[in-house]
Amino acid sequence: MNDIIGIETLKRMEKMGFYNKWLVGKVKDYLSGEILEIGCGIGNITELLVHYGKVTATDIERYYIAKTKKRMKGRALIGFGDAEMGIFFFGNKKFDVVINFNVLEHINKDDSAIENMAKRLKKGGRLVIVTPSHELLFGSLDENLGHYRRYEKVEISRKFKDAGLSVKEAKYINWLGALGWFVNSKIFRRKILASKQLGIFAFISKPFLFFERFISPPFGLSVLIVGEKQ
Repeated sequence: MNDIIGIETLKRMEKMGFYNKWLVGKVKDYLSGEILEIGCGIGNITELLVHYGKVTATDIERYYIAKTKKRMKGRALIGFGDAEMGIFFFGNKKFDVVINFNVLEHINKDDSAIENMAKRLKKGGRLVIVTPSHELLFGSLDENLGHYRRYEKVEISRKFKDAGLSVKEAKYINWLGALGWFVNSKIFRRKILASKQLGIFAFISKPFLFFERFISPPFGLSVLIVGEKQ
């Protein structure tokens, strides 16, 4: 991953507050109790999760840990976590919810990461993941962000089942964003999403995203999946 591009992308997404709220809103019915966030970045999602439960947030990068600690001001417990290796600053504590948005695609051994996240769940706990979808969308933006892959619903559902999780929901989200990603990543081969384009997306996407409350699109920028520990 290009650290400069990664940090700048997170800063630009920080300004997309409505989209972050929309993402969390898609999974809010699964959020309660003790929540573990894997890959908190600069805290864009962390600051929303604290409204739903007691949050512990982790990241593998010291820079992100420091930024999120400063941003959250004690509203969440924050420290080191490596899902691939199964190493976390809080030891063997278990949670009601483990959640991560746009993290799994950065992990080389994703099967190990999913298994380790499942181990951090209490019985009946939920693993909630949003991650980039459709390998056909993989392009320059993914390469510069350090993505190993993009996922299909069937593929990631199988990985959840292999980790002992019962899949409660799996669907594609944000079909409009998928079109924009294809144009920028596959056709124009951009290194980073332009701030101006994100602004345009913010302006025109709201009615389309609202529509997804009622109908799940057949494709999307991301796949949302929820698994329950038996």
